[in-house]
Amino acid sequence: MHGPDLPPADMPFDIDSFVHRWPTAVEKSELVDGRVLLFTGIFDERDAVIARHTYPGRIVLVNQGGSPEVRPGGDSTDPQSVVDRYRTDSR
Repeated sequence: MHGPDLPPADMPFDIDSFVHRWPTAVEKSELVDGRVLLFTGIFDERDAVIARHTYPGRIVLVNQGGSPEVRPGGDSTDPQSVVDRYRTDSR
């Protein structure tokens, strides 16, 4: 796993978790295909759990590169990462 665990909900964020655990600025995200919010950086399933609470009703996955993707909830029951799809298509 990359980076520290998040602090408990009743504790403040420390610098390490603030900087390394979750994107905190718009420059760390982009909108792909007009519908998939892609965060840059290296994250893991802990972050996907948080994103599912942050974006209820949407599909959240962590792609092979470790970046979280948030897509509309009606997409697919087994969505493929947009980044992984583009990697596959370009081969």
